[in-house]
Parts: sequence; C-alpha cells; structure tokens
Amino acid sequence: MQLPQSPPDPSDLLDRLTSADPSRLPQVLRAVESAASAPYLHWDDLRHRTPPDDLSLQEWWLAVKWARQGQLRRLPLIAADGRPFRYSLPDEVLQLLHVIDQRASGEIVLSETVTDAGTRRRYLVDSLMEEAIASSQIEGASTTRKVAKEMLRTGRRPRDTSEQMILNNYRAVMRIADMKSAPLTPDRVLELHRILTEGTLEDPRAAGRLQQPGEERVAVIDPADNTVLHVPPPAEQLPERLDRLCGFANGVSSGQFVHPVIRAVVVHLWLAYDHPFEDGNGRTARALFYWVMASHGYWLTEYISISRLLHAARAKYRRTFLLTETDDLDATYFILYQLGVIVRAIDELHAHLRSKMAELRQTEELLSRSDLNHRQVALLGYALRHPDADFTYESHARSHRVVRQSARRDILELVEKGFLAPRRVGRAMHFKPTPSLAERVVDRVA
Repeated sequence: MQLPQSPPDPSDLLDRLTSADPSRLPQVLRAVESAASAPYLHWDDLRHRTPPDDLSLQEWWLAVKWARQGQLRRLPLIAADGRPFRYSLPDEVLQLLHVIDQRASGEIVLSETVTDAGTRRRYLVDSLMEEAIASSQIEGASTTRKVAKEMLRTGRRPRDTSEQMILNNYRAVMRIADMKSAPLTPDRVLELHRILTEGTLEDPRAAGRLQQPGEERVAVIDPADNTVLHVPPPAEQLPERLDRLCGFANGVSSGQFVHPVIRAVVVHLWLAYDHPFEDGNGRTARALFYWVMASHGYWLTEYISISRLLHAARAKYRRTFLLTETDDLDATYFILYQLGVIVRAIDELHAHLRSKMAELRQTEELLSRSDLNHRQVALLGYALRHPDADFTYESHARSHRVVRQSARRDILELVEKGFLAPRRVGRAMHFKPTPSLAERVVDRVA
C-alpha cells in the first residue's frame, strides 16, 4: 500500500515563515479559528485540497496544527521511543460518541426482534458468527461465509487452517460474552490469544505467550509489496506495557475522564501497536475492543460486527494506523475511523431489524388471508415472533378456551403443513416452530 506522506514539522514551518515573511504570520493566526472546526484531515489528505484565505499549503497546515495543539489530551499509551500518544475531541468525535451512547447502550426498544429472549439468542449467535468469520478474513482466512457458518452451526471439525481460525475466533467471542463483567488482566489477554491461535501457528508454543527477549520481533508488513508498515516496541517492554493496557482498559487513568468508547478504541490501537504476539495480534486487538465495550454496558455491540466493515475496507483500516503514527502519534485519526465504523454497524443492524419486522408483518398479513382458522393464525403469529416457543395440546386449548380435541386438530394440521415440529417430552407431546418458519409460511400460504 502507498504510505501516507509524513507532515512537515510545525516548528520548521514557523521558523521559515518568520524568517522569510513575518507579515504572513497574522494571516495564519486568523486561520486558526476556522481550522479548529474544520474536518480532521491528515497532511496526506489536506495537501490535495485548496487552502483558504490565500494561504499556502504549509501555512494552512501550520494553522491546523496550532488549532489542534490546545485540544490534544495525553494517553497512557507510550511509543517505543517514549513519546505519548494523544487524541483530540473535535465535533466529529463528539457527535459520533453521542450517537453510540444513544443507540448502543441505553436504547432498549429496538424492536421485538431483539427484546424477545429467544430471538435475541438467535441474533446474538448470528452476530458472533459474522464477527468470527470477518475478523479471520482480515488476517487471511479464505473460507467463504457460507461454508464457515455451516461448520459453526453443525459443529463439524475444521478442514484447514482458515476454518480453524474462524472456529477459534468464534470461541473467543463466546468467551468474551461469558466474561464481560470480569476485569481485564494480562492472564486473560493471554488466554484470549491462546483461544484465537490454537492450531494455527507454526510454533504451537507461541499461543498465549508474549514474544520473548532475544526473539526477532514480528513487524507489520504490507502483504501486497512487503513494505514494512510498523516496527513494534522491544520484547523487553511487553510485560509492563500489557499491565498498563489492562489498567487502562479497566478504567484506571491518571485523573482524566476517558469516554468508555474512546477507551475501547484506544485498547484496540494499543494492542495493535505493541504487536506482542508472533501472530493473531489483529484478532486479539479487535476481541479486546468488544471486551471493553461490553464491560461498560454497550450491550448492542454484541449484535454488530465491526470486522465485517473493516474487512470490506482493509486498506483504509490499515491506513488509519499509519496516519496516527506519522502525525506525531495523534490517535484522533484512528478514533474517528473506528467510531464511524461502529455507527455504520449500528445503522446496518437497525436497517436489518426494520427489514425483518416488515417481513414479519407481511407474513402475518398473509396468514390472516389463509384458510387457517383464527386459532392457528394466532399460534403461528406468536411462533413467528418467538421462534423458541413451545406448544402443547393443553396450552393451545387453554389459550383459546376450546376442548383438547379441537386444540389437537389445530396443531396436527400445522404439523402436516410443516409449520410445527413434534417432539416427545416424557409422556407428553410438545411442538416447536420449524426452522425458517416465515419462509415456510410464504411458500405454503402464498
């Protein structure tokens, strides 16, 4: 990939400006106010745009850097050379955080599709599968979504390394769902990495283990042209850096408030920057993002897949790391991109749920025009909204105040049409909605 051009140093720009033409300085200072509210562009993007107020590109960049300087906040993430990462909270960031706060933590009335416990489980499993597949594909897994989902649903053994990566990812995100209330510790990070990389490493001993002093550190390489994109810190620093990462993830900070979503995104950046493992660093970084989000009550993130969107724009995802590294460790570029991805994932989930609810209403309308009686229509309507529902002759009879014989006739007719599946529980017969009930209704009733 093409590396972003490193920005000119603001101190050098100021020295040149004051030496060559000090009369330009007031005009640059006047541009600082407008630069503070402008889009948060890196020099590599800004240099292709037309500067305002007859400024040169270098003068415009100087105004931009001055505007940002007073807004930057220090992070506990430190580069290998001792410089701190910093971030800013421009209006773009604040607006995206507001949307995520509204729609990923406190909003309970999404739709019946997610508020019903049985349907929530089904959507949660689907979202965990999507995240496991996409996160593995970012790292090179070549298995298709269809084949991967078939493997995860049936429980068959993986056939190759790509499928093993996906199975590992699925186990890891399930583990996060189980342990989201627990604090993050170095041992839990190592456990997560071990789950993610089991059976996929050239050296199996590297699973769940930091790289050691004396080992060649694994740099980040562009697979397209073998360009070195990032050289991580020395292995000697890794144990202490991982301790600090966990403290930050758990909310320990030096007297300043860090928004929980910013905290989750920075943990993602931090693990990726440290690159502490022989392999599986990206998958571990994205898994830790989910852990931090879930631990701070952003329950809706369990139903979205950020990796699917990141996989669709892998070059842009990688570039945001480079924008941060090349502009004086300004993490705002990475934060902005990740917040945008989260909002897009939430939007897609809402659109998907609206579509599903519209399909549900259409199916119920179709049922109302079928030759089924009103009791059967009511039972199937309930089954469509509650796919884990369980029916018996007795429950159906009580619900509609009919004799058992009528209830039995209603249910057996629905079994014959393929809408319900019978099973014996002890001596009693129970009936559950068949898989893909809505599609079956459309096929049989339309």
